[in-house]
Amino acid sequence: MLLPLTLLAWAASAAAGLTYRGVDWSSIAVEEASGKTFSDLDGKTKPLEQILTDNGVNIVRQRLWYGNGDYDLDYNLKLAKRAHAAGLQIYLDIFFSSTWTDPGHQTTPSAWSGTSITTLASDVQSYTQSVMNSFHSAGIPLAMVAIGNEITDGLLWPLGNLNSSPKNAATLLHAASAGIKASSLSTKPKIIIHTDNGWNWSTQQWWYDTVLGAGPLKASDYDIQGVSYYPFYNPSATLASLKTSVTNMKSRYGKEIMVVETNWPSSCPNPAYAFPSDTKSIPWNEAGQATWIKDVASTVQSAGGDGLFYWEPAWVDNASLGSSCAWCVMFGIDGKAFTGLNVFKSI
Repeated sequence: MLLPLTLLAWAASAAAGLTYRGVDWSSIAVEEASGKTFSDLDGKTKPLEQILTDNGVNIVRQRLWYGNGDYDLDYNLKLAKRAHAAGLQIYLDIFFSSTWTDPGHQTTPSAWSGTSITTLASDVQSYTQSVMNSFHSAGIPLAMVAIGNEITDGLLWPLGNLNSSPKNAATLLHAASAGIKASSLSTKPKIIIHTDNGWNWSTQQWWYDTVLGAGPLKASDYDIQGVSYYPFYNPSATLASLKTSVTNMKSRYGKEIMVVETNWPSSCPNPAYAFPSDTKSIPWNEAGQATWIKDVASTVQSAGGDGLFYWEPAWVDNASLGSSCAWCVMFGIDGKAFTGLNVFKSI
């Protein structure tokens, strides 16, 4: 029996796996500066970018903070040159802050604070365009750029707080998008909007309907909906809920969708919250990390999504990665890769 061409094409696509198989490697230069080295599964010391490519990773994510020091523009340009030379694609995550941002923290850089929304939007557009032009001048292509990090409650507070003014938040995102599109990059990167709790469809629907409804942000201002998805903060964060959320997002908004942050512990003796019920068979060890990545990748792909990024697998000086678990990175204290890293070849 011959299959229709459309079905054959779908089958080939499904077999090919996710388009983007990535990790966030933002802290690698900080680790190296402290004397850390890393080795592959064979025990041979190698640059992290080589270890990643050898194990199936095809794109790296990097966070950009405003100002000077770790994670600033110069830091990111140097790191991106390494990634590009190794054949890795680059996803730049612009925080629009001089420090960490997440749903509970979106601190405006001091150089921008106290301005009107009109002035702040102009600052955002100019800054974003300048960053893009710096990558163009350095000859480093960008595959994608996130305009904000986990902006479920907005960005650049207080003016861009979504709960206070959806229109202000939409205005700032529109400005960031305009800065990317006006840049000198010959091939424009895909633009990501990144929220947290990717398993919660109600949150995603509320966010996009609210912000797109407020204007001036338009659907054409971005290309990808990125979500964080962690198993250790809420027992409701099931794989089944993630599949429902991604499926509904794909159907309602028609964008590419990716899990841009996830990880799994190899040790978690005292979790602060119960893990989701459909993850309880996954062990807290190296094999469990591989299983988790496979399961999330399969869930994302079956729902029509396009990618998965493991958050900071090599940041061994921060092994818990902010969770209540003891070890969520994919390398040991000696810098040797865990067996689960190789799973990127098969997702």
